[in-house]
Amino acid sequence: MHADVTNRGDNSRDVTIQSPGSRGRRRTMLRRVAAFGAAGSMSLYLAVKILWITLEVRQGTADWVMLNLVTVVMALTGITLGLALGQSWGMRLPAWLVLPLAWIGSGFLVSLLPYMLVSAFLKQDAPAPGDGAAMPAWEAVFITVGFAGMAVGLVVALPIYLAERWPHAFAGRAGRPGREAGGAWPLLPAAALAVLWAFWAAGGTAGLNPAALAGWDANGRVLIGDGALCAALAGWSVWALSRPGGPRTPLWLPMAAGFVASGSLFAWGAWKLLWVLLPGAYRPFEYRGVAVAEHAVAIVTGLAVLLTLLREHRRRASVGR
Repeated sequence: MHADVTNRGDNSRDVTIQSPGSRGRRRTMLRRVAAFGAAGSMSLYLAVKILWITLEVRQGTADWVMLNLVTVVMALTGITLGLALGQSWGMRLPAWLVLPLAWIGSGFLVSLLPYMLVSAFLKQDAPAPGDGAAMPAWEAVFITVGFAGMAVGLVVALPIYLAERWPHAFAGRAGRPGREAGGAWPLLPAAALAVLWAFWAAGGTAGLNPAALAGWDANGRVLIGDGALCAALAGWSVWALSRPGGPRTPLWLPMAAGFVASGSLFAWGAWKLLWVLLPGAYRPFEYRGVAVAEHAVAIVTGLAVLLTLLREHRRRASVGR
């Protein structure tokens, strides 16, 4: 085993561990297959969106065209991310470029896997864009496979990519040696969000706008429950990394869970906050003030958890050197 150390010119160093033998080759092959599968799956979603834009341009529905153009850009970004995770040139991309894309991409998609599994049992008709008609079956299949395939591909490819490129972030056990404790303050807002969203998912209505609850169905409660799970995982990852005492949990568990969960808090928080702040564009189920505060806390918490992960990696990398 040997390490390739590349100096990026900014006093930061990326270390890639290359493992010889069949095990290392199998892991690299698995990463490539999963990454290319993710990119291919998202291509199906992209095809549907391009078709919708073509139809909407003919019908003159400018609002839907703009919304779907945004999702086309997101789909192209997801495809590029999948290709980068699977190709050798992806290992040479600067960290400042690949990490934000992986963080936000996994936050948007991987975090929705529990919701996808549960909502598959909910029988609801999906409306086509703009007209309330039933969506053709093939479009629903392409969209479902696109999201689910991209999410599953990232679940497999992203941790392997991160572990191969930044091994200090995944090797060993979590926890601080002796009685040294790290900063665990992000645990508090993460726990608060988890409790609030779990309360709503269980049927609570405090903080929700009664005038908007007509559309608050089982699907919406499952989705907010998925957010509660992400907030709980983000808080747990901070606790596992910052607690003093002997090593217990494998380091890759809180690092991987914290990466996806913090990305979910930030990405979905920013997306929802944008729509809440746009006048007349979106009516949240919560009171508008509650929604603004809730999503702002989610954004800050996601960033704080990510910084905790980065500090832990730097600490372990410095000890390793």
